[in-house]
Amino acid sequence: MNEEHKLLAISMGDAAGIGPEIIVRALAGGEAGRCVVVGDVGVLRRAVRQCGLLTPVAVLDEPTDAAPPDCVPVWQPPGLPPGLAEAPMGVVQAAAGGAAARCIEAAAALALDGRAAALVTAPIHKEALAAAGVPYPGHTEMLQALAGGPPVRMMLANPELRVVLVTIHVALKRAIELLDFDAVLSTLRITQAAARAWGLERPRIAVAGLNPHAGEGGLFGDEERRFIAPAIAAAVAEGIDARGPFAPDTVFMRARSAPDHPGEFDVVVAMTHDHGLIPVKYLGVDDGVNVTLGLPFVRTSPDHGTAFDIAGRGGADAGSLRAAIRMARALAR
Repeated sequence: MNEEHKLLAISMGDAAGIGPEIIVRALAGGEAGRCVVVGDVGVLRRAVRQCGLLTPVAVLDEPTDAAPPDCVPVWQPPGLPPGLAEAPMGVVQAAAGGAAARCIEAAAALALDGRAAALVTAPIHKEALAAAGVPYPGHTEMLQALAGGPPVRMMLANPELRVVLVTIHVALKRAIELLDFDAVLSTLRITQAAARAWGLERPRIAVAGLNPHAGEGGLFGDEERRFIAPAIAAAVAEGIDARGPFAPDTVFMRARSAPDHPGEFDVVVAMTHDHGLIPVKYLGVDDGVNVTLGLPFVRTSPDHGTAFDIAGRGGADAGSLRAAIRMARALAR
């Protein structure tokens, strides 16, 4: 089957954010290939109006039904709260958080049972999830649970830099408490397996330290000596091309691959959320894609949030979502 004809499931995200807007922009014109939006029909129709588009919204009885050309195909899963399309934009709402979670569950089910080749998720709001009583802080943890609990890691990637995180959505103090030999080694194994699936037989993996100057021999912290370096050595013994730990303030520059500057590494493993994501996002969000490694299906998303400050104005940039759709198709091959 032609790759563009394989079905991608796109979850709606938070109805009060820019997710529906960037979805309709990305799908208008049909360049995204065969997709189904798992979401609220009224919300997607509102997004079309907000963006000033004339693209029709096609309502599918089943997610795998054929859709007319040049439309936004929407399958509305059962269990969504009523009135979402009349709710205010840019405001944390329990109903929107609950609807976002339901759409994620339904879309993930399509990927898990093979009806969708990959899952692309639009942005959600963590406060709205919590207000709805959803027991997960974000997509990664929710999808991990829905898939049965496999070890997973978050990667943010753009054409210049790929970064995989050991810890993600927890307070910095808690993240440091969660770091240990097993966490680092598991991340290196997951990164190696994922990179091989992309076609990199022996990916060059750089490991960023936790402390300034990677601890400076223990002067600024001993985590590098106690468990980061030993985990790297264990990975090397397994045949993984892992190197480091390197100073976090320089390793990303070394790994960045630009037309006039090929990177020294294919991917960087970072210990905490902001350590790893700030360098990628600094390079620009338009081409950035969030990928969950370790799931039994491909999942990608834009590398930005719900942007409540501009939601409903119709001016949101769909570049990162388009990049997420392209990467989902590439990885699903």
